Amino acid sequence: MTLRSVWGRFQLFAAHRRVGRTAGIVAVTVAWLAMAALPGDASDRWIRNYDEAMASAEQTGRPVLTIFTGSDWCPHCVTLEKKVLDSEQFLAWAQDRVVLLMIDLPQQGISQDERNIRSRVCIKYGVRTFPNTVLIAPDGAKIMAQSGYHGQSPEAWLASLDKHVPAPALAERPSGSDEDGQILSSLGEAVETARDSHRPMLLLVSRPSDSAAKTRVASLIKDPEFEVLARDNFVVAQVPPQDGVEPSPTGVSDDLLGGEKLPAEAVEVIVTEDGETPIHVESGAQPATRIVTGLRRFLANRQASRQADARR
Repeated sequence: MTLRSVWGRFQLFAAHRRVGRTAGIVAVTVAWLAMAALPGDASDRWIRNYDEAMASAEQTGRPVLTIFTGSDWCPHCVTLEKKVLDSEQFLAWAQDRVVLLMIDLPQQGISQDERNIRSRVCIKYGVRTFPNTVLIAPDGAKIMAQSGYHGQSPEAWLASLDKHVPAPALAERPSGSDEDGQILSSLGEAVETARDSHRPMLLLVSRPSDSAAKTRVASLIKDPEFEVLARDNFVVAQVPPQDGVEPSPTGVSDDLLGGEKLPAEAVEVIVTEDGETPIHVESGAQPATRIVTGLRRFLANRQASRQADARR
């Protein structure tokens, strides 16, 4: 196209614009609104504020997958985003598993105050090179970190994260594959099974004669999120409290119940490693979603603690 023809088209456009300016504004406005109504792209899934991401992690019990990037100066950051973070494989993997946080330190486009806020997050987690990936537990502890991007496929890049992400966020197994999800009825059997499988016990404690408590336990067991979480992470047992003075291999002691007798209609959800000491307790009177959130938070924090111990 010649310069003369381009200039002619521009003049024609300008004439139309002067004649129909109002109509043009309306048309542009309608087009903008239509675009705004479209579903958000992959970037909309990312939180850009650290405090907001940690609040979401606290609420959901999920770890925070944090990408430290320099969007307008770091070529490897751009490649990581295009090849992995925008991929369908990554987005499917991240859904219901992690909270997504992106800490971007571009050369242009943010205020000095915002730059200082984001830089403090980098300092907090020891980030000195970009891109950098840090998995953060809901309590703020660093679970793992990896620096750089070396051209891996989405599958290969995610493989390095899989072993660090708590299983409650993993995709559900097909229905019917509950071979290791049997609910035991004896504390002694749960202790033995937990010892062999190296898993903590998740005890659902209620009185067998209590119909209200029995209904609550049945409802919790049938909850899909609870079922997957429990099956993938715990040895699960539905057990009664000990009613007699003599210890029973079936029921739990008052010590495991915090030194208190189990009230009528009550259900306690107790995580223990040895069947004697509670390490996490949830009230069964809560909605299943809150119990699941609490257990997810426990698992994420437990994973972070183990990672910290391994580095010592």
